[in-house]
Amino acid sequence: MTLLRTLFKTKGEAISFAAFAFLILLVLPLALPVFRLNLVGKYLSYGFVAVGLVLLWGRCGILSLGQGVFFGLGGYCMAMFLKLEASDPVTTAIQSTPGIPDFMDWNQVTALPGFWEPFKSLWFTAGAVFVVPGMIAFLIGWAMFRRRVGGVYFAIITQAMALILSLGIDGNQGYTGGRNGITDLRTLWGWDIRSEDAQFKLYFCCCLLLLAVCLLGKYVINTRFGRVLMAVRDQEERVRFSGYDVAMIRTFVFTVAAMMAGLGGALFVLQVGFMSPSLIGIVPSIELVIFAAVGGRLSVVGAVLGCLLVNAGKSAFSEAYPDLWLYLMGGTFIAVVMFFPDGLAGLFGKPSGAGAKLTKFLSKFRPSLMGAAVTPTQITPLNK
Repeated sequence: MTLLRTLFKTKGEAISFAAFAFLILLVLPLALPVFRLNLVGKYLSYGFVAVGLVLLWGRCGILSLGQGVFFGLGGYCMAMFLKLEASDPVTTAIQSTPGIPDFMDWNQVTALPGFWEPFKSLWFTAGAVFVVPGMIAFLIGWAMFRRRVGGVYFAIITQAMALILSLGIDGNQGYTGGRNGITDLRTLWGWDIRSEDAQFKLYFCCCLLLLAVCLLGKYVINTRFGRVLMAVRDQEERVRFSGYDVAMIRTFVFTVAAMMAGLGGALFVLQVGFMSPSLIGIVPSIELVIFAAVGGRLSVVGAVLGCLLVNAGKSAFSEAYPDLWLYLMGGTFIAVVMFFPDGLAGLFGKPSGAGAKLTKFLSKFRPSLMGAAVTPTQITPLNK
């Protein structure tokens, strides 16, 4: 009972989490064909990044525009293992150098690079999915936060990091697959991941791991450490003068968020079957922030639902209105920012002024829409 009280402070939190679990574990698998369910699994893999952003941005006040880097690093670790498994000497016998990935053979690479060798082991790969993003995030965070780099400067640095990594991968085609990425991923320990049965099972694997990460995020938020994170966000100097190591707190949260993103990237590769630098550049990293903002950067479940809703909207709009879908998505984002600053989750949480703001906006054009004339004195102040 103590653990449940820590995870869910109110009945509303418990109900919302249970409803989300019911949706992804029962409703969607029964309602959607495997192809659509695979798309949902792809969208939910972004949810791992969103949970990390709730801790990092929503609770600690650190806006990172480079989370796609860690998502991509985790994805590339898994893709390297799958590619090596698909490049056994028998399958690649027609190559000039059998036993190496096809893109290496095309680029006159005659031996497997040393940094690829460890990824022949699934256990090493499973650890690298967490360790590689986490180690890089720790080094960057330790270097930046010790110098009290924050705010817009940290956001720009992380954005530059995303650009550097995507260009580095793109410019080393013989070792990374370049712009085409790592493709033609077929099996996981001999299990065909391209079959419908595999896609169905991988979807549930993604859902269960995502629910576990969501519970971890809620546990962190609702403990004493979560309150320290909010104090760092709102009153950094007071926290520092109270004896806390603010730099190490921020570095820790940045590292945890990176490890969550790495896990999401690995699950993305397993469900989609490829990885490329187009998924880890500046634009994808910014999109990940948008997903969390639309759903609610202060809510774990809200941020994950934001990933699901925005990507589902992108698919629906692009299929129905191929020439207009970008405008429709842009209008959706603007509306959310204008009327729901706490994201869609803010509609069901504590009052944040969103309803009053919407009321005020509508009253300017047609007060009768609200059922009666609305005067300025009747509108709840936004700062309450």
